[in-house]
Formats: sequence, structure tokens, C-alpha cells
Amino acid sequence: MRHVTVATDFSARSQRALRRAGLIARTTGCAVTLVHVVDDEQPDSLIAVERDEAVRIMAGLTATTAELRDVRCEALVVTGEAFQGILRAAESRGSDLIVMGPHRRQLLRDIFVGTTVERVIRSGPFPVLMVNGPVAGPHVRPLAAIDLSESSVRAVRTALALGLVAADMLAVVHTFTAAGKGKLAAVDVPGAVLGDYVARERDQVRRDLSVFLEASRLTVVETAVHLVEDAPFDAIGRVAGELGADLVIVGTHGRGALARLLLGSVAEAVLRSLDVDVLAVPPLRASEAPEE
Repeated sequence: MRHVTVATDFSARSQRALRRAGLIARTTGCAVTLVHVVDDEQPDSLIAVERDEAVRIMAGLTATTAELRDVRCEALVVTGEAFQGILRAAESRGSDLIVMGPHRRQLLRDIFVGTTVERVIRSGPFPVLMVNGPVAGPHVRPLAAIDLSESSVRAVRTALALGLVAADMLAVVHTFTAAGKGKLAAVDVPGAVLGDYVARERDQVRRDLSVFLEASRLTVVETAVHLVEDAPFDAIGRVAGELGADLVIVGTHGRGALARLLLGSVAEAVLRSLDVDVLAVPPLRASEAPEE
């Protein structure tokens, strides 16, 4: 990895992102750009004041954040809408990764669509690491959600290529549904018969997943593969809790006009609800796709 862009709004939330970016830089040797976005929908005099204040604060942050010491680091102040400014800064520096703090969660109802982090993820080509958990060291218990799609494979490959996780530490969660279970239960099939049916379904899913991982050239220790008969988000959250995961890796889906369809409901739920760090990796852009 060559470069990381970390967004800061000077809140305690974004302080975690600064520290995590510093740890990543220490591990990978990459450079870090701190970016702060000033709203340009105000008088020029106020924009100038906010710019100057932001420069002063960012200089203090780079000097006092222990994880940023001895790291190649610059501060950048831009104007505009927050998510657009972050993306412009990342593009201008050729960033491999954007690091952000968690979005603000409402007390009674958490709305993820429309937040800055959601817009950065769905509008740009960059992997985004949302830092939710405490920053105590490198991630050592990563969990990848695999759904037999190219987007999930790309997410894992990206995490490995960026040096965010080690292959021998990676755990995988894959969910399945035993399609006939409900019908069998409805006709009072004995529990043993129902259990045998689910076991056969699980075995088939395990074989399918093994073939998929091998075809995708992803090596995962068999004991690190978790097959769960449940809804995807519920399974991811449960396995993450059982393993004490400190990073969940998800792929997002294509871009379009409808926000929920942009990220995919599972990726959105993970980003909205989990309290551990989340790496969200967007799909390959058309310009990056290999030629046939």
C-alpha cells in the first residue's frame, strides 16, 4: 500500500480513524493524508477563518497523535460537500484506502443511507475502512463475509493486498438456507429426519463453498470456515461476536440510483449496526476490468 487518506472532522469519532491510519502506515510504510472539508455554502470570510483554524488543529493532531509519529503525513483542507471533498482528496493523492470514523447513530432509529461514510463508499472507487472499535494494535481477528459473489472475493483480496490482514488469521462466514425445511416442518416430519435433511444441505453448501474458494484462489483453513443457517446479517453479527472479531470485511454491489441497492442490504446493515471495524470494498470499475 502506498497511500491512505483519513477524514477528520475533529470529533472523538474521527480521532479513532487517525490512530488507525497511523497504525496502518507504521505496518505498511504508506503515506497518510489528513483531510478536513470546510462547507463552502457560507461567506468567503468565514470559509477563510475555518480553513485557517482547520490547518492549526490538524497540525496539532499530527504532532500529538502517537500513532502518526514518524509517519509520512500531510494535512489537506478542501471545500465543498463532505463526501465529495474526501473523494477528491483521495483521488488527488492516488489513495489505496480511505479511513473514516463511524457515522453518527441516532438514539431511537439509526439511518445509514445519506451519511457521509455511506456516500463516500457508494460514490467512489476506494475501499473504505470505518473505524468503530478501539485502536489497540493491528487487526488480528478478521472475519470475511463470503456469499459466492465476485464482490466478496474482491473484498478479501483487497484486504490481503493492502496488508490489513494476514491470510492465516482470516476467518470466513457463509450463510445458507435449507429451502425445504419449512415445508418439512409444516407436515410434522420427525425431528431426526429434519435434522438429516439440514445436515445434507450443509454438506452440499460446504462443498460448493470449497469449490468456489478454490476457483477464486482463496486459501482458508477449514476450521476457519463458519457455515451458518440464518439470515446473512444475523449470522455475520453472531459469528463476529463469537470469534471476538476486530474487523469485518464485506464487498458492496453495483452503483445506481437507489441508495439501498448501491451497497446491498447486507453490507449496509453491517456498516450501520456492528460495533467492530468494517472494511467495505466497492466493485471493480469498468475501467479496471480485465479485457476479455
